[in-house]
Amino acid sequence: QLNPTPWFLIMALSWLTFTMIIQPKLLPFIPTNTPSTKPTTITHTPSWNWPWT
Repeated sequence: QLNPTPWFLIMALSWLTFTMIIQPKLLPFIPTNTPSTKPTTITHTPSWNWPWT
C-alpha cells in the first residue's frame, strides 16, 4: 500500500517546476488573441512595404 503523501509532494513540486520554469519560456511562443496585445499597425497602412505583399 502506497502512502499518498509523497505522491502529492511530487505532483506539487512538478507543478511548481512547470509554473516557475517551463511556462515563462513557453509564453513568448504562444500567440494571444486579446485586442490589448495586438499591435496598432494593423489598423492603418504601415510606412514600409512588406516583402510578402
